[in-house]
Amino acid sequence: MKLIGVTSCPSGVAHTYMAAEALETAARANGWDVKIETQGAIGVENELSAEDVASADVVILTKDIAIKREERFAGKKIVRVTVTQAAKQAPDIISKLESMLAQA
Repeated sequence: MKLIGVTSCPSGVAHTYMAAEALETAARANGWDVKIETQGAIGVENELSAEDVASADVVILTKDIAIKREERFAGKKIVRVTVTQAAKQAPDIISKLESMLAQA
């Protein structure tokens, strides 16, 4: 499975990066291919390519503030979580995604 996502928080500092790291760690622990873009105080990092988007099974977006260029995910399965949920509950989120995709 391939997971991509974008994390961002209102201040664009610690939680943006904590959420990205937690999602990456949890997804890799379950054998997923993962790439998370961060939209923080210093701008966009680890930017998702068109190929990343095209090959993704699911997209996870934090919903605390608007994600830049969200239209690039049109037609993809999108799951929205808060940045705090992503940082603190990443293993549970990945488990729920696996269940959701298994039922699809």
